[in-house]
Amino acid sequence: MAAAFDKPNLLQRIAPIFQGFDGPLVLAVLLLAGLGLMTMYSVGFDHGTRFATHGRNMLLAVGVLFLVAQVPPHRLMAVAVPMYVLGVVLLLGVELFGIERKGSQRWLNVGIVIQPSELLKIAMPLMLAWWFQRREGQLKPLDFGVAVILLAVPAALILKQPDLGTTLLVVASGLFVIFFAGLSWKLIVPPVVLGAIGIIVLIAMEPQWCAPDVDWKVLHEYQRQRVCTLLDPSKDPLGKGFHIIQGMIAIGSGGLWGKGFMQGTQTHLEFIPERTTDFIYAAFSEEFGLMGTLGLMVAFIFLVVRGLIIALEAPTLFARLLAGALTLNIFVYAFVNMGMVSGILPVVGVPLPFVSYGGTAMVTLGVGLGMLMSIARSKRLMQS
Repeated sequence: MAAAFDKPNLLQRIAPIFQGFDGPLVLAVLLLAGLGLMTMYSVGFDHGTRFATHGRNMLLAVGVLFLVAQVPPHRLMAVAVPMYVLGVVLLLGVELFGIERKGSQRWLNVGIVIQPSELLKIAMPLMLAWWFQRREGQLKPLDFGVAVILLAVPAALILKQPDLGTTLLVVASGLFVIFFAGLSWKLIVPPVVLGAIGIIVLIAMEPQWCAPDVDWKVLHEYQRQRVCTLLDPSKDPLGKGFHIIQGMIAIGSGGLWGKGFMQGTQTHLEFIPERTTDFIYAAFSEEFGLMGTLGLMVAFIFLVVRGLIIALEAPTLFARLLAGALTLNIFVYAFVNMGMVSGILPVVGVPLPFVSYGGTAMVTLGVGLGMLMSIARSKRLMQS
C-alpha cells in the first residue's frame, strides 16, 4: 500500500530560508530603517524624488542583506582574497584611468560608473580576518606587520584620490580586526597618547598654523581648511564655516522635544547644506530634539551591542574578527557623522547609516549586515 505524504504549503517551504535569523539584530535593523524612512520623508518630501529613491535603496539593501545572510561564513572566507585583490586592482585603475569630479578622482567607468573605495570597506575586514584565521595558533609579531601592509596599500591609494573620509573608514575597519586579533596594548597606547598630545598642540597653535598661506605638507589644502574651520568656524561664517555653524544652530534650536515632524525651519528654509545626505542628523535633531536624538543613539547602541554579542559567540576566529569589525564600523559611521555635524569633528563626508540618502553606501551597509547575520545564523544552525 502506497504511503501518503502531506504536500508542504508555501510557508513550510520558505521557513528554512529564515531559520536561524537573529531576532534582536532584525529588530535593530527594522527600528533604524523605520527612523531613516521617517526622517527622509520629513526632510526630503520637498526635495524631488529623494524619499522614493531612498526607499528603493533601502529595499535593495534589505534584499542584499537577505541574500548575503544565506552564505555561510566559510564561503565568505573563500571570497576574501579575490575581493581584496579586485578592490586594489580597481583602485589602481582609478589612479590611471579614473573620472575626476570636483577636484577628486574617485570613480571608474567599467561599463557603469563605480566608486571602488566602497568595496574596500567590506574587503578590508574580510581580508584581515582571513589572514589571522590562517595564522591562528602560530601568530607572531611579523604577522601583524603583514596585516599593516595589507591595510596600508589600499588606504594609501584611497587617500591619494583624495578621499579622507573613506580612508578613515577603511583604516578603522582594518585596525579593528588587528586589535581583536590580539595586538598588544604596548603598541596601542603610545599612538593614542601621541594623538592626544597632537590635538592639544593643534588647538593651542591654531592662530599660527591656520593663518593664510601656511602649508601643512601632510594634508591637502581643502583638508587643512576643514580642520581649521572646525577649530574656529566663525572666521568664515558665510563660506567654509557655514556648514558647521548652520548644523549647530539647527541642533540647538530643536531644544528638548524638537520643532515637530516636517516643521524644521532651518531644514525647510534650506539653511542646512546637504540636508538629505551628510547633514541629515542636524535636520533630525531640529525636528525631534534632544529626546529624539537620544532615541536614535539608543537604537545605534542596541545594534552595536547586539553585533558585539554575535562576535563573542561566533564559532571561529574568522567569524569573530569579521563580526567585531563590521559592528564597530557602523559605530564609526554614526559617531563620525554626528560628530562632524555637531562641530566636534572635521567635515569628512561620512553618511549616517540608514538615515542619509545614498545608493552605494546603503548597499555596502546591507552587505555588512548580511555578513553579520550570516555569522549569527551559523551559530544558531550549529546548535540546532
